[in-house]
Amino acid sequence: MLLVPDITNSVVNCCTARVAAVGTVPAALASEWRDLAQHASEPNAFAESWFVIPALATLGQGRVIRVIEVRDAVGRLAGVMLLTLDGRYGRIPVRHVSNWTHFQCFMGTPLVRRGDEAYFWAAVLALLDQSDWAPGFLSVSGLLEDGPIHQALKATATHVGRPSPTVHRARAALMSDLEPEAYLSAHVRPKKRKELRRLAKRLGDLGSVTFSILEHAHEITEWCDAFLALEASGWKGSRGSAFANAPATIVFFRQVVEGAFAAGRLDFQRLDLDGRAIAMLVNFRTPPGSWSFKIAYDEELARFSPGVLIELENLPRVLEDPEIEWMDSCAIEDHPMINSLWGERRAIVQVSVPLSGVRRRTIFRACRAAETASAAMRRALQS
Repeated sequence: MLLVPDITNSVVNCCTARVAAVGTVPAALASEWRDLAQHASEPNAFAESWFVIPALATLGQGRVIRVIEVRDAVGRLAGVMLLTLDGRYGRIPVRHVSNWTHFQCFMGTPLVRRGDEAYFWAAVLALLDQSDWAPGFLSVSGLLEDGPIHQALKATATHVGRPSPTVHRARAALMSDLEPEAYLSAHVRPKKRKELRRLAKRLGDLGSVTFSILEHAHEITEWCDAFLALEASGWKGSRGSAFANAPATIVFFRQVVEGAFAAGRLDFQRLDLDGRAIAMLVNFRTPPGSWSFKIAYDEELARFSPGVLIELENLPRVLEDPEIEWMDSCAIEDHPMINSLWGERRAIVQVSVPLSGVRRRTIFRACRAAETASAAMRRALQS
């Protein structure tokens, strides 16, 4: 049974919370943050300090970002979350508090020490209730549905008589006890498996095809150069969404890869044809889970499906890793390529909770009414 503390102020049953605007993470906090990641209730690579620090430095420009620290009775860091103010809630123009999930962040779960989930949310809500800068309501996106963090947020809201409406979506995941070949047999049609074997053979006819993993720090620069060039050569480069399209995102990518490697979180894979990268995959390992962060492939060789072929190399690395129970695709819902290979799904949710005060709750009710009306209209048009 989840015990939920009462919300009275920012001191909740010996848990304290404080908030500050940040442009970077102080060294002392970064050290505590690393320890928190090792004891987190739910793993989230995108909330670890080695990912957050480059993101703040390169992607957080132009807006105020605040960090909430929650500490236990002895001052140990019990949880941390980045917050910002958003001017829109979906299509509704309304200011509210949200967790900071930038365009390179694919999971919004805050890092919370195992066992402190309810105290964390109680302290966060108490602090926001008292903060003049916090308008309307708190909206937290990118939570795993019914994970301990989501359950604790719902229970805390219910305990204090506040609604916590949820928006759902699902994305592909890899979670199975099957051996790799048995998994492919179970989830990929025989005709497609035969076609993939044919494509691999045809690619091999062009030259030597090799698969490798980044193992040494001195390789990082060359591997990053190869990935940036490979990604920029395709549709992302043409549309302006490749890392190489902007100096800030180049720096961000390099720093994240370096940070993940130093933290022992990086799984960087490449598929080469005669020594030239034709597909690359950047994964993060946060046992018991892992994350498929980015993929790039040579679109001039698209007829051989190099992106799919590197995913087939990745499959046994996940399924046969004794420390990894699941991999999140970090892909959009109904992504055609990864959905055709991975049979499992992870439900990702967005939860909103009103803050105290008549004006705040009025704003929240108005947003909920608009959401409900919009959903009803969509259902009517689809029927």
